[in-house]
Amino acid sequence: MSGAPVRLHLLRAVNVGGAKLPMAELREVAAELGGTEVSTYIASGNLLCVPPGDPEAFDRALEKAVEARFGFFREVISRSREEVAAALAAHPFEVVEPKFSYVTFLTEAPTAEALAAAHEVPTGDDLWEVVGREMHVRYADGAGRPQMKDATIGRRLGVKGTARNLNTVQKLLDLTA
Repeated sequence: MSGAPVRLHLLRAVNVGGAKLPMAELREVAAELGGTEVSTYIASGNLLCVPPGDPEAFDRALEKAVEARFGFFREVISRSREEVAAALAAHPFEVVEPKFSYVTFLTEAPTAEALAAAHEVPTGDDLWEVVGREMHVRYADGAGRPQMKDATIGRRLGVKGTARNLNTVQKLLDLTA
């Protein structure tokens, strides 16, 4: 054990749409880049490890290594355990069903202009709000049957992100405790 804190490195859109990324190989890549205490949780790009040195530099190196090894580019968005806990605590909506509520971890906070443009998109009974570098979503009928056009909202926000439902966010926190 290094004593350094484990970070959560979330890869966007893996194991969907032909972007196959076996988690065992992701762990190998992270270890080859100097990551320690490396583990993954489910097959959706949740990597937990202690990065060597600067976390931002590790994220960019991981993006390049994944692209070189697997032939596709995916953003890596990482947060400390404290940042993930704060994002979960900041969820602004009543949680009726945790699997219907999400935190989308963004590469950066969207601009005020981008937020205004995104708020023009109709959402039906679905709700979303950006708090800092996270977009919080509650789907009325689940993510499989969204009333809002979340891809359109994402494009208008102008920043990439990767979403995890509240059950997964809590499990990732538990795994880093």
